[in-house]
Amino acid sequence: MVTRVSTVAFMGVEAIPVDVQVLVAPGKINMSIVGLPDKAVAESRDRVQAALYACGLSMPPKKVTVNLAPADLPKEGSHYDLPIALALMASLGAIPSDALDGYIAIGELSLDGSLTPVAGALPAAMGANALGKGLICPAKCGAEAAWADSEMNILAPNSLIALVNHFKGTQVLARPEPALQNDDDILPDLADIKGQESAKRALEVAAAGGHNLLLVGPPGSGKSMLSARLSSILPPLMPRELLEVSMISSIAGELGEGKLSNKRPFRAPHHSASMAAMVGGGFRARPGEVSLAHNGVLFLDEFPEFSPQVLDSLRQPLESGETVIARANHRVTYPSRIQLIAAMNPCRCGMAGEPGHTCKRGARCQEDYQARISGPLLDRIDINVEVPAISVSDMIRPQLAETSATVAQRVAQARDLQRERFQSLMEEKQNEALKLGNGASQSCFTNAHCSAGLIEKICALDSSGKQLLGDAAEKLKFSARAYHRILKVARTIADLDGSENVGNIHLAEAIGFRTQQGGMLKAA
Repeated sequence: MVTRVSTVAFMGVEAIPVDVQVLVAPGKINMSIVGLPDKAVAESRDRVQAALYACGLSMPPKKVTVNLAPADLPKEGSHYDLPIALALMASLGAIPSDALDGYIAIGELSLDGSLTPVAGALPAAMGANALGKGLICPAKCGAEAAWADSEMNILAPNSLIALVNHFKGTQVLARPEPALQNDDDILPDLADIKGQESAKRALEVAAAGGHNLLLVGPPGSGKSMLSARLSSILPPLMPRELLEVSMISSIAGELGEGKLSNKRPFRAPHHSASMAAMVGGGFRARPGEVSLAHNGVLFLDEFPEFSPQVLDSLRQPLESGETVIARANHRVTYPSRIQLIAAMNPCRCGMAGEPGHTCKRGARCQEDYQARISGPLLDRIDINVEVPAISVSDMIRPQLAETSATVAQRVAQARDLQRERFQSLMEEKQNEALKLGNGASQSCFTNAHCSAGLIEKICALDSSGKQLLGDAAEKLKFSARAYHRILKVARTIADLDGSENVGNIHLAEAIGFRTQQGGMLKAA
């Protein structure tokens, strides 16, 4: 008789149903696992046998065959331990087989029969809920899985024995409660920055519209300090964004104790990061830094020091909002809607353009260093701002600066305006799509991520505004992408001012943000 237990395989953040089939039949005493298992799944044979022995059960003196169907789907990870053990226990009569019909099981077994947390509990719970089933997972994954649905059945035992006792009725497992991380950490404040008012303004505009930002200046001018304070002025994640971010973190195994956080991700990889580390990949096609920064910030300090190939791999995620990892045997897509913040020195020695300084290699020092960044990548950066050196007199002069809380309030108001605007436009499009029988278009909540056609609609210019932008585009040789990105930044500046229309003053500031580093944008 074949016993079955349901589990899942992960393809990106999607949970694909897998049927664990166990057959105990006469033959040579052996236990084999088939269905394209990787090394971790194949080794589950020994962990399952030890865990059953710890529970007072022994393997039957027969041939045990475990099939993971569909057989042509690669099975990776240690979360198959629990469903294999449950299927074996059901075949031995230790658990009623019909008791497992309404559940999907994931979990790694220790040799003493206890359950160890695994990655992917939240996507597994989402997949189980979509199938109308409950979830069995380790106790430390219960708080994470409980976010999928407040009504679904979730069992989160500490051990196999606790699960057996629950099904026998001698012990009742309470449903785990969803939990949030305690985010009371004090973030660095913008008031700590002396001077740099233009850079602070650029940071506020970037935060309000989700725009990509490049800070250029000599060493010690405060570029990294400014970037580190972006998190203190960004609004918290909305419920939908929180779920998307948490699913990626769950797949990567980065949810501490199964608790979710409503803070926007801030990822700052070292400039030695490889392409697989940045965009994802490896044997199991895990999410990279660009996906882990989804709905948050990817900060690249020492921008030109990254490999040119790694930097150019960001072009697709910045444009489409997703990362596609293609391999010979599978194709994985991770959401990657990020805000790129980059910081760099103007040249190798770091002091190009500073009064009284001459580079040892002359103009070639600056040209060669900046040439490490390709024009198409620079074209995707909305705001370029110069961060000049701060003098000692500026440092010691008492100065009252705006706090992050004050700036964050303006940013939140601007984002609320954008959200309301895009939600109303999305409802109009959905109604039109229903009438025409078309699918709904992808939603956006910030100016930086809206389409070119949509930004022209919400950023209608008068004749003088068209003349101003047209003259600037012709004189400065803006690309079509740069033209629309200037409109997006201008729309954000108008939102910060609470203005319904985009005026010439908003356009002029947006054009100025685009051209502050004119030398760097020649390649674009």
